[in-house]
Amino acid sequence: MIKRVLGAVVVVLPLVSGVAEAAALPLAGKVVLIDPGHNGQNYRHPGVINKLVPAGPRKKACDTTGTATNSGYAEHAFTVDVARRLYHLLKAEGAKVVVTRSNDRGVGPCVNRRAAIGNQAHADAAISIHGDGAPAGGHGFHVILPGKIKGWTYNTKIIQPSRRLGLDVRDAFAKLQPTSNYLGVKGVDVRTDLGGLNLSKVPKIFIECGNMRNAKDAVRMKSAIWRQRAAKALAAGLTAYLHPRG
Repeated sequence: MIKRVLGAVVVVLPLVSGVAEAAALPLAGKVVLIDPGHNGQNYRHPGVINKLVPAGPRKKACDTTGTATNSGYAEHAFTVDVARRLYHLLKAEGAKVVVTRSNDRGVGPCVNRRAAIGNQAHADAAISIHGDGAPAGGHGFHVILPGKIKGWTYNTKIIQPSRRLGLDVRDAFAKLQPTSNYLGVKGVDVRTDLGGLNLSKVPKIFIECGNMRNAKDAVRMKSAIWRQRAAKALAAGLTAYLHPRG
């Protein structure tokens, strides 16, 4: 479009297919892997989920059924619900979002496959969402980071970036939920037995959003309002890592 303003010719360029708006989104160009723990039909297929698969230096069971609150609200239902909410929040910030499962009607995938999906997507960050099944007296959340394993170098390069990711998510989630009083230090734990972390080539963490066996945590986790807040906290932590300010 050409306009004449006070005798001068001014060229006005239109936006091209929303490119300018997309570039302004904080997570434009970033890839995030969301891994909702377990699956709704795992309990029906013990032969599948008990099969040993690569998980690092040693093999482990493909998956587990997960835990549940005392009233029967299952971890697998909780994780996929939070994952869906997180998916939409991250998409709104411009991220490309990949998920290991999109519904709660299947089996698995196995822990090695969950890691492979993030690797194949070349994710800039990956998060596995869980709820814990600890003794009822324990409460709060904790983030799980990958640890170094003697003789195992597959995930060495992602140890430090995963720690930065974990601390950013911990700081954001701590505004919603107290840190664990039964495991980890200041809401952070390090593990070397999780295939999803041992086999990851991209920065990845797990989060146990609360203890589903604790009465107060269970009330929160069964609330759709709280799950939306949990998704917002996770999105804030991921954004802080992927789009740091200053």
